[in-house]
Amino acid sequence: MPDNAPTLRLLLLTYQGDMAGSTHSIFYLADGLARRGHAVYVGCPEPSLLYRMLEHSAAVRVAMTFRGKLDRDNIRHIAELVRNYGIQIINAQSSIDRYTAIFANIGYRLGVAVVHTRRQTPKSMGGWLQNWFYTRFTRRIVAVSEGVKTELVRMGIDAAHVEVIYNGTPPEKYQLKHPERSNELRQQYGIADNDFVVGCISRYKQQEQLLRAVGKLPFAATVLLVGIAEKPVYRQITDAYTLPHRIIYTGEISNADVLYHYPLLHIKVLPSVIEGLSQSLLEAMAMGVPVIATRAGGNPDLVQHAQNGLLFDDNDINALAQQIETLHNNAHLRQTLAEAGKYTALHDFSIVRTLERYEAFFGALQNG
Repeated sequence: MPDNAPTLRLLLLTYQGDMAGSTHSIFYLADGLARRGHAVYVGCPEPSLLYRMLEHSAAVRVAMTFRGKLDRDNIRHIAELVRNYGIQIINAQSSIDRYTAIFANIGYRLGVAVVHTRRQTPKSMGGWLQNWFYTRFTRRIVAVSEGVKTELVRMGIDAAHVEVIYNGTPPEKYQLKHPERSNELRQQYGIADNDFVVGCISRYKQQEQLLRAVGKLPFAATVLLVGIAEKPVYRQITDAYTLPHRIIYTGEISNADVLYHYPLLHIKVLPSVIEGLSQSLLEAMAMGVPVIATRAGGNPDLVQHAQNGLLFDDNDINALAQQIETLHNNAHLRQTLAEAGKYTALHDFSIVRTLERYEAFFGALQNG
């Protein structure tokens, strides 16, 4: 940021402070802007992961309750923060606070710029009335990928009202302090040196597609599903295997252990269709793991097919199985995709670029 640039005064809101990738993206934004000299306040639930992450942040955390879209206490709290700290921009990140931010701005005549951020592809928009409400009472809507913008426009939001600013990831995050932890995890899960490990590190994101694809492989694979427990539907799929594939469900893991699981993988698969711009894909690519993802949401913004990863159509299990087999049989291709993916994550999607885009965007709003 130039030395003479005006300081942003931003209130960032989210009632969902435990949404894994989204929570990390919000933290990187808030902490990053604060460290660049801006006044950033974050309103989120006190017991949430985001609230804990912000404890030693340069951003100021504010414990908030969000009881509903018409929560008068929350609306009043927002207005008090705006007036007490001279806030000029409110950036709402999730559904409830999108409403309370607008109602606070209108009801208390705050006169600030309200911006909504959409971090996942929307499942629904509530029809024309909600589209009008969101467009009429926000300055802009930020989409974290072109894929999210496309869905917003398809559901009726004016394309000119949507600004695309990609999520980013901090390169220093991948300087692991305890690399021996990966070896400990390898021993804990009983993964041998000659095992071919295909994995997904994510909350529940249609992992059954990966399990079905593994059943079609002509070789025995080890499948590492990090962050989830086995479901009956998964057992039905794996009970039908003809080859002795090994399936490992880690269940919930600590946030500190997430990155140490990536070195265990030969391939990372993300079979999700709701991604805005996946932090888990960014993490895998930054860690040098070749990725396969569904051609949906923001995944194609991040993964360029056959250049820095592979894409398959949702529910095309045969294509996914073929791609896994191809990477199993071609170590050179795995390495090529891994190297290109690492450059994409650490250079093209560096958090520095994201922060620069937000500074320019918010600065224009604040001075407009």
